[in-house]
Amino acid sequence: MRAMVLHAPRERLVFEERPDPQPGAGEIRIRIEACGVCRTDLHVVDGDLPDPKLPIVPGHEIVGRIEAAGPGVDLAPGARVGAPWLGHACGHCRYCASGRENLCDAPQFNGFTRDGGFATHMVADAAFAFPLPDDIDPVAAAPLLCAGLIGWRALKAAGDAELVGLYGFGAAAHIIAQVCRFQGRRVFAFTRPGDAASQNFARALGAEWAGASEEAPPEELDAAIIFAPVGALAPAALAALRKGGRVVCAGIHMSDIPSFPYSLLWGERSIASVANLTRADGEEFLRLAPRAGVRTTTRVYPLERANEALDDLRHGRFDGAAVIRP
Repeated sequence: MRAMVLHAPRERLVFEERPDPQPGAGEIRIRIEACGVCRTDLHVVDGDLPDPKLPIVPGHEIVGRIEAAGPGVDLAPGARVGAPWLGHACGHCRYCASGRENLCDAPQFNGFTRDGGFATHMVADAAFAFPLPDDIDPVAAAPLLCAGLIGWRALKAAGDAELVGLYGFGAAAHIIAQVCRFQGRRVFAFTRPGDAASQNFARALGAEWAGASEEAPPEELDAAIIFAPVGALAPAALAALRKGGRVVCAGIHMSDIPSFPYSLLWGERSIASVANLTRADGEEFLRLAPRAGVRTTTRVYPLERANEALDDLRHGRFDGAAVIRP
């Protein structure tokens, strides 16, 4: 197999050839067809997330075919599956027992504590892989495995909000904007100041207003979802909410939220975060996405150019999502 490997935080990924990994009990070996590049991958590479397994193969928006299976696996070789960020949960802690495996006390994560999808092959826990249709486009589907799933969990956390603000119009927002429109919600998009291209992209996907993150929307919002890892957006989003509204922070890492006056929170406004995903989230969203007509916008990179894909994501050089195709 071939892989792009991180040996230490803040270093470039290194291209390596390795023996093909062998699946153990309950595991599958996936021949990877496509792997999306997520902002969480940047946080892993940049050292924002503590205690990764090193060396590590990043990547957790994985689409591929089962090539081999260990004992106790019902999935057949040749079947197409998706492997997301949550790679394993213990199944017996208080969170798993209450249906909140996203908060598991002993989780494993693809591309962080288990080798992930910036490779030609990977081994995954079969119980945490999603069956995918044979006729799905792997490149188009890859961003659904995290940008879509976390966006969906964040949107559910926003409740029945009709006017939804999306702060940071990247991979997740461009998917969830389409889901919002399908559900009859109204979308307001917030981007970096001066980013006219992203604002036009948001309007093309159904946002009725798009502007800079420092601007006030034309109407008060029922909810705001923050996809950008910028803590200063939390007070700005609170200021854009009507009474009773909620700000949902959707990232796994965010810079510090600055202090703000209590008046921004008063009126039963609230701030919440979403963490990881459950398999139920994935099953729910992967059924919804085709009904909602979700279409991902992607830029494809060969495996050997994974560092370039990360750099382009870091500097906002494309709309939609980057996808690595081995």
